[in-house]
Amino acid sequence: MKIIIVGCGKVGRTLAESLNEEGHDIVVVDTNAALVEGISSSLDIMGVVGNGASYSVQMEAGVEEADLLLAVTTSDELNLLCCLIAKKAGNCHTIARVRNPIYNTEIGFIREELGLSMIINPEQAAADEIARLLRFPSAIKADTFAKGRVELLRVQLPENCVLHNRKVMEIVSLFLCDVLVCAVERGEEVIIPNGHFVLKGGDKISFIASPKKAAEFFKKILVEYHQIDSAMIVGGSTIARYLAEKLLSTGFEVKIVERDRKRCEELSEQLPEAVIIHGDATEQEVLLEEGIESVKSFVALTNFDEENIMLSLFAGDHSKAKRVTKVNRISFEDVIEKLNLGALVSPKHITANSILQYVRAMENASGNNVETLYRIVGGKAEALAFKIKEQSEVVGVPFERLSLKKNLLICCIIRKNKIITPRGKDMILVGDQVIVVTTNQGLNDIQDIMA
Repeated sequence: MKIIIVGCGKVGRTLAESLNEEGHDIVVVDTNAALVEGISSSLDIMGVVGNGASYSVQMEAGVEEADLLLAVTTSDELNLLCCLIAKKAGNCHTIARVRNPIYNTEIGFIREELGLSMIINPEQAAADEIARLLRFPSAIKADTFAKGRVELLRVQLPENCVLHNRKVMEIVSLFLCDVLVCAVERGEEVIIPNGHFVLKGGDKISFIASPKKAAEFFKKILVEYHQIDSAMIVGGSTIARYLAEKLLSTGFEVKIVERDRKRCEELSEQLPEAVIIHGDATEQEVLLEEGIESVKSFVALTNFDEENIMLSLFAGDHSKAKRVTKVNRISFEDVIEKLNLGALVSPKHITANSILQYVRAMENASGNNVETLYRIVGGKAEALAFKIKEQSEVVGVPFERLSLKKNLLICCIIRKNKIITPRGKDMILVGDQVIVVTTNQGLNDIQDIMA
């Protein structure tokens, strides 16, 4: 597919890298010549310098032949204008990044009236993910399928965990937990386990379950599980506002620490139920005075990765709080993960995953296509949900008779709102939603699971 990306910031670059890896024909557009040159030369793709809302610039980028235009500049209004012009000039699919909370209640109207394929709000998506993480204190990643009916959770097993030296197949019989371990990280290695795989303390496991079954699993394997009802958020960003609104609606006590006085005043008006503190959280005394030692969750959301990392390390030394750290530059992910920062959240990667999911669905709109896609375990594996719309060679055949690709696991079937953990005698039927985890890249159709 030919895809035009307008905006070469952090999100634009991440999208260009991800979509280029998938083999698409990418063109990037930005008014900043240095950014365009940097991305186009490093990825060997075409770059156009100019205003993406300009008809002539879009024509130069090839909008007439484009399948999709992504507008991800820092301006919501510019993004919407880019998409509107692209619809008229090239009649392609369009996706706009719209971040301002003022548009939040009008997203449906904007999308329909402007003919947009999708509107993505990275800050809202990040806030949603953080809120999910706070429901499971031990989880370091949380993704959802089937409108929240199924969750994919990542957790590090303690060294003395009851699962140490246990086979994956023993989990159901020993602990009566209907969960499925679908990926294991051990050191640098990522394993898609079979039933005979032996777990070890220190492993990072990703498992799939319903929210209720996931909570039972955490309790039974003695991984820390307690109710979180308070949060200290450092940084009064848009993500902080979205997150605070979500947490307050569920009964949380929320405290936001922000160094900019004007922003504090804005947040006080927008979030009357929250406690807004004007102060510099990089000064230890501020955090100690505001009760970091007793808070149950700590979320670092400043605009600087280095500050967020430092703040989370400090919180880890002075409290037992569940920590969530926003990190946008994941170039040193292996180093960052060793720092024990709690859960890491990257808005630009959440955005890239959502758009990549849409692109996969576009590629195979008539078949058994991808409805949901997540890059997991540091991008080394994918979790995909396929909607089974028609007959194929994998439909109606027991799993024990299917020849599947290596490093691939069918994790869950959702059939008429019933969640099925698949066994050898189970089979895929038309109408099912099927969740697959694999280290193989580029699966677009359910038939791609076959060896």
